[in-house]
Amino acid sequence: MPKQQTAELKPFFHNKTVLVTGGTGSIGSQIVKRLLMLTPKQVIVFSKDDSKQYVMSQKYAEDKRLLFVLGDVRDHRRVNQVMKGVDIVFHAAALKQVPTCEDHPFEAIQTNLIGGQNVVEAALSHRVQHVINISTDKAVSPVNTMGATKLLSEKLFHQANRHVQNKGTLFCSVRFGNVLQRFGHPHII
Repeated sequence: MPKQQTAELKPFFHNKTVLVTGGTGSIGSQIVKRLLMLTPKQVIVFSKDDSKQYVMSQKYAEDKRLLFVLGDVRDHRRVNQVMKGVDIVFHAAALKQVPTCEDHPFEAIQTNLIGGQNVVEAALSHRVQHVINISTDKAVSPVNTMGATKLLSEKLFHQANRHVQNKGTLFCSVRFGNVLQRFGHPHII
C-alpha cells in the first residue's frame, strides 16, 4: 500500500475494532493484511475454516491486535455475538466459485444471501458505523448462480441504508474483478 494512501486511511481505522468475515479467505486475508498496516485497535478474523485460522494465527502470532473467531455467517446467533463492539465490518465471506454455486445453488443462497442478511441485521442491532460488502464483477447482469446471489446480496446491503432500524450505519458494496497477475501487470479475465 503506497505511503500516501496509508496516511489517508489511518485516521479512518485508528483505534477502531474491525471485523472481517471470511477473514482467512483469499480476499479476506488480504484485507486483514492491509488493515494491520493501519492503526486499528483490533481486527477480528471471523471464518469457519479452522485450518486456515490456525495457519494465519501462526503467521501473525506477534500481533496482539488480531482475534480469531471460529464461526459461520449462516449462523445468525454467532454473527450477532461477534458483532458486539465492532466499528467497521468487511463482509468477505461468500461462496465464490462459479462451478460450486452451480452444483449447489441452495448452499450459495444460504451463504451469500442468508449470511449477508445475518451480517446486515447484526450490524444494525449493534450500530456498527460502516459495513463494506465485498461483491464481484459477476453481479453485473448475472448469468450464473454465484453472480445472481451476489447481486441480491448487494441489494440487501443497499436497502439496509434505508432500513427503519438503521440509526446511522452506512452500508456499501464494492465489486472485485477477476484479476490475473502477469509480468507485474494486472489483467481482467
